[in-house]
Amino acid sequence: MSVLPTALAIQRLSGANATIDMLRANTLPVMAAVLGEYFGSPSTRVPTDELHELIDADLQTLREHFDLGTQSAKGFCDGWREKKVIIRRAAEGSRGETYELSAAGFDAIRIIDQLITPQSTLTESRLMTLAQSLQSLAIDTDPDTSRKLRALEQQRERLDEEITRLRSGEVEPLDPRVATERITDILLQAQGLPADFARVRARFEDLNQELRVAILSLDDHQSNVIMEIFRGVDLISESDEGRTFQAFSGLIRDPESSAAFESNVREILNRDFASQLPANARRQIRNLLRDMKMGSRDVQGTLTEFARGLRRYVRSQDYQRDRALRTLIQEALSTAAPARMAIKPFTEIGMSIDLPVISMSSIGGVSPHDPSAFDAGELLGDAESGEVDLAQLVLIARESEIDFAELSSNVNSYLEVAGTGSVADVLREFPSSQGLASVVGLLALATRHGLVDTDNAEQLTWTGLDDVTRTATVTRHVFTERIDL
Repeated sequence: MSVLPTALAIQRLSGANATIDMLRANTLPVMAAVLGEYFGSPSTRVPTDELHELIDADLQTLREHFDLGTQSAKGFCDGWREKKVIIRRAAEGSRGETYELSAAGFDAIRIIDQLITPQSTLTESRLMTLAQSLQSLAIDTDPDTSRKLRALEQQRERLDEEITRLRSGEVEPLDPRVATERITDILLQAQGLPADFARVRARFEDLNQELRVAILSLDDHQSNVIMEIFRGVDLISESDEGRTFQAFSGLIRDPESSAAFESNVREILNRDFASQLPANARRQIRNLLRDMKMGSRDVQGTLTEFARGLRRYVRSQDYQRDRALRTLIQEALSTAAPARMAIKPFTEIGMSIDLPVISMSSIGGVSPHDPSAFDAGELLGDAESGEVDLAQLVLIARESEIDFAELSSNVNSYLEVAGTGSVADVLREFPSSQGLASVVGLLALATRHGLVDTDNAEQLTWTGLDDVTRTATVTRHVFTERIDL
């Protein structure tokens, strides 16, 4: 078989794949180091001005070791954006813009990390997982039910034998070496999640664009897209990618699954073999569910935003105006094609149009940058601990983007089992996923849907988004009823 088709396919990939483009860039060391530093965590977004300042500070040191010319941080960011390594978006809730890493950027950084710290893939646990997955797939796809029945009977016999050995005390815990291999496999799979989330989000953007093109391209009699949107159908969620993501997101947000996941993580981290894991690996495992929830919430927000935008676009009838404009542009282009042989493009035609362009002004109107205007003064010292007004906390809760849906679900899940419970009880069972914001949100909910025991106090413990554990002593708040938002 000729290798030419494969070589041509790789050649096409090399010319269009952003991951390969980044890996062969001359400034790869600087690019990978900077992007890995500021976008290492999933769903990280950095305001454009803030990132430019951070990179400009880094460039002062990097220029001593690398030939980077005189290009500024903004110039580097523009180049990385053109290479599709980072994405620039409008910031939510403000007029600014943010940068985030694309799926290609995540893939390239993960490849570099694996080359710097190679992980052996020839492990016993990986081979067992591979063999079990193949066996399960072969049985589940076999139309002959007798084979599946025989496999289940064999599985039951193995379980019975294992139960017998456990009861007799013959079974030893898993070897620490094998346990460490399994943890490594889990972390390798987890490393691909940020790129997967970015890829799903990019796919939803493509779907949104394709649907808008379909709305403009088809007439009223052919456009089932418009009719389905009028009927309230969320076409992006109903796509194959949308249904797959909704199933994933539903499992992540299921209180029972989340609680079991967190419980398993806590138990694993308390095992003896886990104490030998690097601090970074322990942190990744501890934050695994939180990272998946953040990534899922981010993609879900994109999905909702696109669905609302499509509905507004169709119901406002704006698409009819755009169709008419598109038709006029096509007619003008069709007319201009033969006319270009007789008329120059810059020939006066007796018409003018005001375009939205940047107004030009004198250089005297430019305000010079004054560094002293940004002098924040002396460094602030550490504040002493003190009391916090609950009313102020509730006010903060209302103004911030606290996930009350998740907190209410956690409270209801706890009450179904225990009947009643305090904020500390709920927080122990469902650790804070938003740091202090989750704690404030629980206190706000308890004030409205519970009792305040002013005679007693309790200690709340949570881990902030900076992975620092904090505690606070507050008046005891007890949940007494379900919460229906």
